[in-house]
Amino acid sequence: MGITELAVLKWLHIISMVYWLGGEWGVFQTSNNVVNRALSMDERHRHLETLYRIDILARTGIILLLPLGMHMGYLWGVQPYGGNFLTVMWILVGGWLGLCWASFVYRETDRGITLTKWDEVIRFVVIPVLFFCGLFSLMGKGPFAAGDMQKWFSMKIMGYSLMLVIGLKLRFIMREWTGMFRVLAGGPNAEVENMLEKSLRTGRRLAYVYWIGISAVAFFGVTKFM
Repeated sequence: MGITELAVLKWLHIISMVYWLGGEWGVFQTSNNVVNRALSMDERHRHLETLYRIDILARTGIILLLPLGMHMGYLWGVQPYGGNFLTVMWILVGGWLGLCWASFVYRETDRGITLTKWDEVIRFVVIPVLFFCGLFSLMGKGPFAAGDMQKWFSMKIMGYSLMLVIGLKLRFIMREWTGMFRVLAGGPNAEVENMLEKSLRTGRRLAYVYWIGISAVAFFGVTKFM
C-alpha cells in the first residue's frame, strides 16, 4: 500500500484516539489526589497541574478526530465534501485547537476561564450540527452517504457528537475546580471541599460511560459493518 494520504490520516487518527482514551484515564486517576483532604494544598495543587497537562493531550485528540474523520470520509466516498470544504474545515479546526491550547496556557486565570468558555461555545454549535447531520443521513436525507455498508460513518459521527456532550460536562467540572481551588487557597472550607468531592463523583460516573462510548465509536470506524 505504501505511504498514501489515507494511510497518513489513519495513522494520525489512531494517535488522536489513543491520546483521547489514554488521556481521560490519566485524568481519572489523577483526580483522586486532587480531592484528597489528607494531602496539603500544595500537593493537591501539584496533582491538579498534572491533571491539566494530561487533559490537554486528550482535548487535542478529541478536536483532531473531527477533521481527520471528515477527511478520510471524503477519501472513502461516504461524505461528498472535499476540496475547499476540507481546506476551510482544517483552518477552522486549527483555530479551535489554538483556542483550546490558549485556555491551557492561561489556566487558573480569568483569561483562561474566559477562553475555556469560548471553547465550550464552539462545542455547543458543533455537537448539534454533527448529531443531526448523522441522523438525517441515516434517514436518507443527507448530507452523508448511507447506503449498504455506508451507515457506519453517520453512526460514528452521531456517537462522536454524543461523546462531545459528555466531554463538555467534564469540562464544566474542571472549570469549577479552578474556582474552588481559588477559594481553598484562602484557607480550609468544608463546604467547598464537599462540592469538590461531589463533582468528582459525578465526573467518575460519566467517565465510565465515556470510555464505553469512545470504544463504540472506534468499533464503528474499524469494522464498518453497517
